[in-house]
Amino acid sequence: MKSSSASGRIRDEAPARIELRRSDLRALSEPGAREDRAAEAVSANLGMRIRALRKEGGLTLNDLAERSGVSRAFLSAIERNEKSPTLPIIVRIAKGLAVTISSLLGDEPETAEVALQRGRDRVAYRDPRSGFEREVLSASQAGSAVEIVLHRIPPKGSSGLLPAYETPTEKHIFVLEGELTAHIAEETYVVTPGDTLFFEVKAPYRLCNAGKRLCAYMVVMVRKG
Repeated sequence: MKSSSASGRIRDEAPARIELRRSDLRALSEPGAREDRAAEAVSANLGMRIRALRKEGGLTLNDLAERSGVSRAFLSAIERNEKSPTLPIIVRIAKGLAVTISSLLGDEPETAEVALQRGRDRVAYRDPRSGFEREVLSASQAGSAVEIVLHRIPPKGSSGLLPAYETPTEKHIFVLEGELTAHIAEETYVVTPGDTLFFEVKAPYRLCNAGKRLCAYMVVMVRKG
């Protein structure tokens, strides 16, 4: 914001209100002990969660392997907590089970007209190989087509190659901290703090942090099917 001094010259003033909001967003982007514990709990229960959803859907391991493109042996090892799947594998398993990634990770939708998501109850996941973190921010509502998540990518890290969804899905990405490099189709986009990137997930894509500091961004996903 600019204001005039007694001499008539224009000087810059720090937009305190805006800076406070940016500070709050930076605090949100920084992982803490609660997120660490939540991610550990999700990882520990993921195998049981996959097995429960598979049996609920009446699927055998062979069925899920065919639907997801993940081998039967690897699925069996995941269910027995002998293997920890990476994010791309989790996306494939969710696709095979016909559930959202958040649902697979343990986020339970509310049926009430008004849903409140406490910060301490958010579902978080950390990729054991890349360190990529995913945390559900939105209050899950049964039947809702919109979801808000927070992603954190460590320096030189990546989401891995993520497959397209069965259901047409739009993504709106708002970068909070660091620099995000998005590889979509044959194009590369560099997104910096305050920038927003929109795309429809029609083909495999990859989200990377080529920098030397943490990259954090919010994603608003809209399922159109």
